[in-house]
Amino acid sequence: MQDAGLTQTAVADALGVTKEAVSQWLSSKSFPRPNKLLQFGKLLNLPFDDLVIKEDPYAPRVAFRKMRGTKTKDHHIEKAQEIGRFLRHLVPYLPFDTFEMPPVLKSPSCDYEYLRVVTKKVREDINLEPAECVDFNHLIRRFSELQAVVVPVMWGAKQRHENAVHIHLPDSGSTWVYLNLDTNIHDFKFWMAHELGHCLSPSLEGEQAEDFADAFAASLLYPHELAAQAYEALARKPSTAARINALKQMAEQQVISPNTILQQVNKYANHLSKPEIEMGRSFFGAVTKFNQQFPSLSEALFGGTELDEHGKPSAHDYIQKVEGSFETPFFNLLRKYLKEHDKGPGYVQTVLDMPLLDARSIHAELT
Repeated sequence: MQDAGLTQTAVADALGVTKEAVSQWLSSKSFPRPNKLLQFGKLLNLPFDDLVIKEDPYAPRVAFRKMRGTKTKDHHIEKAQEIGRFLRHLVPYLPFDTFEMPPVLKSPSCDYEYLRVVTKKVREDINLEPAECVDFNHLIRRFSELQAVVVPVMWGAKQRHENAVHIHLPDSGSTWVYLNLDTNIHDFKFWMAHELGHCLSPSLEGEQAEDFADAFAASLLYPHELAAQAYEALARKPSTAARINALKQMAEQQVISPNTILQQVNKYANHLSKPEIEMGRSFFGAVTKFNQQFPSLSEALFGGTELDEHGKPSAHDYIQKVEGSFETPFFNLLRKYLKEHDKGPGYVQTVLDMPLLDARSIHAELT
């Protein structure tokens, strides 16, 4: 426009629109209709690719903790980004004092020594000894310190692509972590630690981000000191069956999967050039049976609560329980936004990714 000597008023007159409309286009507050966009391009002698930014610099950045055997497709990403755009309406209600960037890692890496140092520091920050068991409260507290909003959801145990979703909104610096309560309690703890890894490494994307979050979670939940003790104990066992039983006991003490422990033990072994601990094919079946002994987190949370015919708690019990257990401000944010803007159940359905019937119950409880 400057090169062509055109003011906003001149463009508005040429295209038959108001000056305010042109101002809205240039400040990205609205988008021209197709015929006006075509006229605008001809007026400036600009092709479409030079006139329109295709990539949104503030598009929500998403990461998934996928269900086993699933593959992330474009529609999964688009759906999560759409949820992120709706979450923007809740940002003004966040309880954080400032939107300064919380402390994150400068150069996240899966290097063994790097993770050892980083997770030791995180443990110190949440008042944990080097070999002390991480519990849910430790992880919840750290999410809050990193200005991340935990959103506990009940998405069922099957037939979904993801069991956790991490949504970062670059324009506000806010982070939203969706965690599926209908998950085995040992896996849930790992996923919480995994999502914490994402919060600390916003510079990473794609598989690199997932690999780091997995490695971070394992190192945080079963650090070098525990892996060293476990390696020596397992190396002394006379048989595979004895090693499996020992691993199950260790897993029960730490409330994590035996597989996580074995992986950490062998990372420790590789780091010190020691032989790996071999478990054989029977190990994976033993892990499955081990996990099946324990309830899902939703069963543990709502075990003493009256459930409907679908095994779900009432909206009141659900909100009250997850607000208390996860110290999350999410439902308070949602409550304020719904009331101030007179929004209906459709908004709840979108931001919680739930059936409309359930959304209506949540909406009624909040309003």
